[in-house]
Amino acid sequence: MPSSIADWLARFRRHLATERRLSAHTDSNYARDLAALARYCDTERIADLAHLDSQHVRLFAARSHAAGLAPRSVQRRLSAVRSFCNFLVREGAITANPALDIKAPRAGKRLPAALDPDRVNQLLNISAADPLALRDRALMELAYSSGLRLAEIVGLDTADLHLADRTVRVHGKGGKTRILPVGRPALAALTAWLAARSGFAKGDTQAVFIGRNGRRMGARAVQLRVAYWARRQGLGVHVHPHLFRHSFATHLLESSRDLRGVQELLGHADISTTQVYTHLDFQHLARIYDAAHPRARRK
Repeated sequence: MPSSIADWLARFRRHLATERRLSAHTDSNYARDLAALARYCDTERIADLAHLDSQHVRLFAARSHAAGLAPRSVQRRLSAVRSFCNFLVREGAITANPALDIKAPRAGKRLPAALDPDRVNQLLNISAADPLALRDRALMELAYSSGLRLAEIVGLDTADLHLADRTVRVHGKGGKTRILPVGRPALAALTAWLAARSGFAKGDTQAVFIGRNGRRMGARAVQLRVAYWARRQGLGVHVHPHLFRHSFATHLLESSRDLRGVQELLGHADISTTQVYTHLDFQHLARIYDAAHPRARRK
């Protein structure tokens, strides 16, 4: 049976390669994270893995974070240590896994990205009269105008559109229905698409957005079309359907300052979900402050 930490690590790597058949990328992550564990053990003079306890692992995670490792990377590092220690338990080298109850620092919430208004205008400035281009413009205009989720876009039926009232009925999460306003550009785009839609619709399909086959578009098809137009319009960034919803919320909050109103329009059950957009807005204000305030400028 191996005795040194290096020997156990080599044996574990063989186990990953032959039994778990991990990808080269995952194996490389394991190697890097467990090499860090080996260096830590060397620093702490832990020559026998049987002496590695939960306090050691907790300190290992804390030092990794203090050295600049992001919380998610610390989580990955602890996952590698847990897997390694599970292997050691299985092999009889240790009696219990010291990493089981150790948690990484909480990762901060990722702020949703948003397109600025100029880029939204650039993306939606589609002049082609091709019916599918009319459809795609209507889809993207409506997504941005009303802040729809991807599932809400593909699930939309013609009966949900009330163009005379400039509203759309949306069936959201949990079966909840909400009525949303439709902006003038989206209204015009929808009107143009619905006039062309009859040439594609097959059978009794009620879907607003349909493909060449005359059937309701799927989520993947919408994603591909949005990405296609982002490339064609020269945006230079990856655009996905949910980005319209983020942009809708961000721009509306910047203009209105009405968090409760944005919550209702987005269909969030809890206002804390909507509050992430206040952080985006604060970032915008902070940039203005740093650029304009005399006491904020760097000398």
